[in-house]
Amino acid sequence: MSTELRNFLSLSYDELEQLNLKAKEQRQNRVAPHKIQEDRIKYLTDEKRIKAVTVLFSDLEGRLHMLDYDKKFLIKSWDNLTFDGSSIRGFTAQRESDLRLAMDWSAFYWGPADYFGSGKVMVFGEVIDKDGTPYSADIRGALKGFAEQLHKKEGYTLNAANEIEGFLFKGPDAERHYHETQKFEYVNTGGYYHSLPGDLLRGFIDTTAEVQRAMGFQNEKDHPEVAPSQFEINYGYGEVVAAADQIQLYKLICRQVATHMGLTASFLPKPVVGVNGSGMHTNVSVSKSGKNLFWDPKGEEKLSKLGWSFVDKILTHGNDICLLLNASVNAYRRLDPHFEAPNQLKASPVDRGSMIRIPIGNERSMRVEVRSVAPDANPYLVMYCIFKSGLEGSTSTIKNLRQAERYLPDNIYTAIENFEKSDWSTKLLGADVKARYADLKRASADRCPRALGTFVKAPEVQYHHEVYNQFLWNLF
Repeated sequence: MSTELRNFLSLSYDELEQLNLKAKEQRQNRVAPHKIQEDRIKYLTDEKRIKAVTVLFSDLEGRLHMLDYDKKFLIKSWDNLTFDGSSIRGFTAQRESDLRLAMDWSAFYWGPADYFGSGKVMVFGEVIDKDGTPYSADIRGALKGFAEQLHKKEGYTLNAANEIEGFLFKGPDAERHYHETQKFEYVNTGGYYHSLPGDLLRGFIDTTAEVQRAMGFQNEKDHPEVAPSQFEINYGYGEVVAAADQIQLYKLICRQVATHMGLTASFLPKPVVGVNGSGMHTNVSVSKSGKNLFWDPKGEEKLSKLGWSFVDKILTHGNDICLLLNASVNAYRRLDPHFEAPNQLKASPVDRGSMIRIPIGNERSMRVEVRSVAPDANPYLVMYCIFKSGLEGSTSTIKNLRQAERYLPDNIYTAIENFEKSDWSTKLLGADVKARYADLKRASADRCPRALGTFVKAPEVQYHHEVYNQFLWNLF
């Protein structure tokens, strides 16, 4: 179709980066919400080349959903946007389906037109219940409320940076066709740090990094990972809600770029048996008035007392929150000690089999790295349960807690059982949302063979929360 009569917004990557970094700075500086709202509505009104606004939100399991609103409609009705929540897994029942979307105007992004379409901008939404309160199953809202409360009460800023690994496979929609093919095909077998310039994996990584840069990610490094056809593209840390938003955008960008190349970017934790799985190492710290509260030059491993208390509480609640950090049947294949799997409930500066690692740091970079997080977990749930557990959880009286011989579950049924029995998980999510989440996990698990065995079964891909659709689910 001819586009010569159209005049939709399509900016250069440099222009996009400037706009996204300016919006990011406003968010970091906590500019008043009403001021940002005024700026965004004025921008949408004045910029005639925008046709639609894509509003993003995530369901209870972490799957990203997107609605496009006509710009002119949105400008008039941004404070009264409704959608059918009964169609979203983990949200409302059909009898009470209406939910609202509120705009988080600070979480506003400009995407490259060649991957997201011209004339569009993106903004994250907040799910609101019928009575006007934050919807309990919208974990992004829970995380944002928790972070804002801590900042107001203690002056704390919660910081996070994630190392998100994934695989690049041949063919579009490789995961959705797995039940037909029973295999994934690598695009590259070079291994760690090795990919020739111009090959498919390097081309994918380069292009993804360009899109991230344009969207204000402030990249640090990118490279092929240990397993064949595996990648990791790192970027700078951010305030906790923005960091979780960036995880959703990271995966969206990877999938968009891969699809344009006729390939599939997969974030299954262990799509291929016999090689390293994919993780999402989550680096966290707490700061106050610009000072890193996890840094103490005289502390053990230069980690402060607050930092070690944080570590001890995470280890105490490791089994309580394992299902939130490892949310799929497939994730428990990754917790295999033969492949550097972080399945041990202990902390160490060097042992990569530990759930928590204490990386070498300085006054600016000192942090705690939670390694037993799968890349398919709901990023808002991950951040929420790590920070809330680390700051407000209890500390076990287990002797030598940081080096005790304890392990995370090796299957999802044990993880579900631990989660359901835990009082702490009820305090985290409330009884209703906890029960919904456990029901969703069990529904997927029951569609898979109970024993993982020695090869990836079709159902653990087909009924995975990031892969399934109505058609696939009904094949059971």
